[in-house]
Amino acid sequence: MAEEAEKDVKARKEREKDELYALDISDVAWQSAPGTEEHEERVEIAYLPEGAVAMRSSLDPGTVLRYTEAEWRAFVLGARDGEFDLEPAPPVGGLPTE
Repeated sequence: MAEEAEKDVKARKEREKDELYALDISDVAWQSAPGTEEHEERVEIAYLPEGAVAMRSSLDPGTVLRYTEAEWRAFVLGARDGEFDLEPAPPVGGLPTE
């Protein structure tokens, strides 16, 4: 029974994602962080119906990632919680940092 429910959830998520990628987003309003210049590389997002979000790089506007409302919410909450914070990279060559 649990396996059947799991299959149903997976199928629903696939349908939701297919519908999201079928949306025409040619007229959406793209937004980027304040203070970025037009010529600078930046991440741009656009809000889509039903809480979904599209994201792209300003230098590659043809490649667009789309996230459901649940995926976007999980990403934003994870970012706020520091889940994506990177450790500083070790220095390469030069003097030791101690």
